Amino acid sequence: MLSVNTEFMDELGALESFNATACMNCGVCTAVCPMGLELLPRQLFRYVVVGAEEKILENQETIFSCLMCKMCEQNCPAEVKIAENVRTLRTYINRNVFGLSRN
Repeated sequence: MLSVNTEFMDELGALESFNATACMNCGVCTAVCPMGLELLPRQLFRYVVVGAEEKILENQETIFSCLMCKMCEQNCPAEVKIAENVRTLRTYINRNVFGLSRN
């Protein structure tokens, strides 16, 4: 069973730079990804929107595999800031899993 973490949703959703809710789930990002990472970014953003923190943490390898080339972002009809959203997820994982911070 999938658990919902509302604190996770609120923390990422409150960030002005994280605009995952704008994703229309059209699949253009997946189609143009040079890495062929089917999970990125459509499902990852849905996991955040519904508060499925455990699914984000399960997919750390995929999140850190993204090249940040922005091909997906340049082709996104909803103008989702995909690279910034992935960067935000990486920061969240670095802080909450690995205990890293900017300080």
